[in-house]
Amino acid sequence: MTNTIAPSPSPSAQRGLGRRGWTALTALAPAVWGTTYIVTTELLPAGHPLVAALMRSLPAGLIALALSRRLPSGSWWWRSLVLGILNMGAFFPLLFLSAQHLPGGVAATLGAAQPIAVAVLAVIVLRERLSAWRVSWGLVGLVGVALVVIGPGAGFDAVGILAGLGGALSMGVGVVLAKKWGRPEGVGPMAVAGWQLTAAGLVLLVPALLIDGVPSGIDGAAVAGYLWLGLVGGLLSYTVWFAGIGRLPVTSTALLGLLSPLVAAALGALLAGEALSPVQLLGFAAALAAMLAGQLTPRRRSTER
Repeated sequence: MTNTIAPSPSPSAQRGLGRRGWTALTALAPAVWGTTYIVTTELLPAGHPLVAALMRSLPAGLIALALSRRLPSGSWWWRSLVLGILNMGAFFPLLFLSAQHLPGGVAATLGAAQPIAVAVLAVIVLRERLSAWRVSWGLVGLVGVALVVIGPGAGFDAVGILAGLGGALSMGVGVVLAKKWGRPEGVGPMAVAGWQLTAAGLVLLVPALLIDGVPSGIDGAAVAGYLWLGLVGGLLSYTVWFAGIGRLPVTSTALLGLLSPLVAAALGALLAGEALSPVQLLGFAAALAAMLAGQLTPRRRSTER
C-alpha cells in the first residue's frame, strides 16, 4: 500500500470549469478581500468601521437584488438573515474591531484560524469525517501567515483577540451553513449573495448611524474606496465565493481564505517599499503550500509488490 495525492471526487467538478477552474475562480474572492485593510486605512475616513461595513454590504446587496430580480421565499427569508449576519453583519464589525485593538498581523493570524474552525464545524454540522489532512495543512497555513504578518513588537489585547476569534468563528459557521443549505433550485449565486448582503446591511444600518454617524469630508478617494469595497469586495467577490462553496469541498474552500492575509501583507510591503525578510518568505511559502495541498485529498491505492 502506498499513499498518493489526488483531487477528491465530485460530480459537479466534471461540469463547467471543472475542479481546478472553480478553485482558481473562487480564490479570487479572498484575494480581493485582502485589499480591504489597505483600502480602509488609506482611502476611507478613520473611526467609522460600522459605516465601512454598511457601505460594503447594503448597496452591493441592493444592486444584486436589482440585477437578479429574485427575492427569497419560504425558509430562505430567515436563512438569508442568519447567513447574512454570520458572513457579513457580524463578521465585518468584528474584523474591524480586531484590527483596531491589535496590530494588523495579529488580527490577520486570528482570521487565518478559520479553516481549522470550518474543518471541525463540518464534522458537527455536515456529518463529514474529520480530515486530518486538511486540519494539518490548516495549522501549517496558520503558522505560515503568522510568520509573514506578526512583527517582533506585536502586542496583544483581550478585546481584539476575542473579536478576531469571534469573526473567524462567525464566518466559519456561515460557510458551513451555506454549504449545508446550498441555494434554491434555479437561483443563481448572485441572488443568494444579494439576499445576504442586503440582510447584513439592514442589520448594520441603525448601529452604524447611531454609533459611527455619517463621516464628514468624504472626498473622491473615500468614494473610490467605498465603491471598491461594495462592488468588488462585496457584490462580485461574494457572488464568486458562494458559487465556489456550492461546487468545492467546504474545508478546502476555507483554506483559500489564507490568500486574504497574504495579499494584505504583500500590498503593505509593496506600498511601504520594504523587502520581505527570509522568515516572511518562508511563511509565504508555507501558507501557499498549505492552501494548495488543502485542495487535494490523500487517497490510498493498492500496488502490486
